[in-house]
Formats: sequence, structure tokens, C-alpha cells
Amino acid sequence: MKNMKTILKAAVIILLAIAINPAINAQGCMEPSSDGGVTVAGYIQPQLEFNQTDDAWDNSFTFNRARVAFLGNVPYDFSYYFMAELSKFKPDGSFMLDAFVTYSRFEWAKFSFGQFKVPISLEQNTACQSLHTIYRSKVVEELAGPQRDLGVMLFGGDNSTIVKYSLALVNDYKRNSRDENAAKSIKGRLVVNPTDFLSVGGSFGYGKTGIETDNVKTRFGGDMELRFGNFLFQGEYLWGEDTGDYTTGGGCDGTPIEFHEGPVTRDGFFIMAAYMTKWSLQPVVKFETYDGNKDIADDTNTISTVGMNYFFNDWTRLQINYMYKAEGNNEVPNDAVVVQLQIKF
Repeated sequence: MKNMKTILKAAVIILLAIAINPAINAQGCMEPSSDGGVTVAGYIQPQLEFNQTDDAWDNSFTFNRARVAFLGNVPYDFSYYFMAELSKFKPDGSFMLDAFVTYSRFEWAKFSFGQFKVPISLEQNTACQSLHTIYRSKVVEELAGPQRDLGVMLFGGDNSTIVKYSLALVNDYKRNSRDENAAKSIKGRLVVNPTDFLSVGGSFGYGKTGIETDNVKTRFGGDMELRFGNFLFQGEYLWGEDTGDYTTGGGCDGTPIEFHEGPVTRDGFFIMAAYMTKWSLQPVVKFETYDGNKDIADDTNTISTVGMNYFFNDWTRLQINYMYKAEGNNEVPNDAVVVQLQIKF
């Protein structure tokens, strides 16, 4: 009954959001062309990585992401979105990321059906080609996933409206995979834009995962984004509780999903600040924490990132990140320096 009350409260919030402002826009990282034809889009992110080891710094050229998308509109109320990851450096190799159809007959809400990015977390729902640091935060990778999932989603609003929302019913399992049980998970996100420079968001998720029926997964999160002139500040907190078995990995960083025996409670946060200078240089600083088990003392990992983004134009940018990593009381030499050049098409 307690869980049902939580779901009903979330549904009321979504309905209020629709009533406040019915404006909507399409879901997805990229928009189709206005001429009604097929839009081919994508981006590539070649990298040079330096990774610290016990006695040296290893280095290698690699690819973070190499993605291609096909999207467009179909008369009169449908659109489609397909994106694939082609980088061979991901643990799963090349795979399908997004493949969904959107129905947009009603102005108060749209529906997407297929595989899409789940509506949890500010940073997870920031397009990969628009991230201010090269990698997403560890807490987002671990607690907001699976990043892509199969299901149906109701959504509406955009950054120009007072509110925007997403509410999805999904498998809550690995991408491109059938569910392991008959239960489904509900996940949602609501963002309020009280002013032009401030956004406040909240996320939730609840459902049963895995083969065993007692594997219950609960997620809550809150976030804030402040934009003032050329200054940007973001902060986000995520909390997760898993009864029964639970998973780690499976986020956009490409780490494989691993299964563990639960129960476990985890949480973490990140704060980030960036400033765009008149020379197209954007310095970035970020601090993040992730506690992989709240019942274990000194189990919090932290990552401090100092970076610089240089924008050659609207389609091309160079990113340089130094990441200092600390692992509770058992710190190991695993810092990293990553250089990434991105071009969008």
C-alpha cells in the first residue's frame, strides 16, 4: 500500500504539470529536419587516454563514442528515432541504442514506444554530445540505469516552459533484452523552471527486477541547474535501495552489467561549475561522490575533475579532463587524463 501511494502521488504531480502548461516538444537527443525527409545525424569522439597505474602512466588512442542516427516525421502524427553505437571499444561492441516511435496527435502529451533513454537524472538526460565533462558521474552511471530501456513513455514540456515531465513504464533490465519477469517498473522525472536562469528537477523509480520476485528496486533523486550569463552550475543527488539481487555498471561509460547479492542502499551526488569565456574556452570543475554500500564504513569514492573545453564552432569541440580519484581509506593510483575531440554532423 505504501508503494502504491508513492506511485499515485507521482501520477498526481504529472497531471498537475500537464494542467499548468501543455506545451511539448519531441523526445530525443537530436531533432529531424523540417522538410519531412529522413535526417541522418551523429557524432564521433576520438580520444587519447592516459591512465595511472602502480608504477607508470599507460596511454592509448581510443574511441569514446561513434554514433549514427536516422530520424524523421511520418504523416501525419508519427515520428521515428533510431541511433546505433558503432564504437568497437565498448564492452558490448556495436549495438542499438535508441529505436522508438512517437505519436504526437494530442497537444497536451506525446507518447514514445520502443527503446529510449529512461527519465531519471539531470545528467543522464543530458545528451552525450552536450556533456560538460567527458564522462558522466559515477553515481549517475550506477543508480540511474539501465540508461536505455524498452517500454512506453508519456512526456511533455521543454526548457522554455514552466514545467516538463516524463513518465515511463519499462522492463528495467538490460537494453535490447527481454524482461526476466512479468512485472514492470515505473520511472519519472519532473522539472520546474521558475525563472529563465533556474531549473529544479526530481526523479523517481520503482519496480521489480530480475528473475526473483523479491528483487525490488527504488530510486529517488533531486537536481538543480543555475544559468547566469556565461556561468553554469549543476548539482544532483541520487539515492537507491535494492532488495534481493542488484546490479552495477551498464551505464553510458560502457562498463558491463554485473549482478550482486543484496540488499544494498547506495547514494551519491555531484556538483559542477563551468564558465564560457569570450575566447570560446570553457573551464570546468566537478566534484562527485558515490557510496556503493551505506552499511560499509569508509566506502565512499570521490572523483574531482578539472577540465577545459574549446569550441572551434557549433559542431566541433576539444575537451581535456584530469580526474583525481580517491577510494575511501584504500586509495589506489588510478587517476586519468583524457583528451577528446568531438564533431557532430
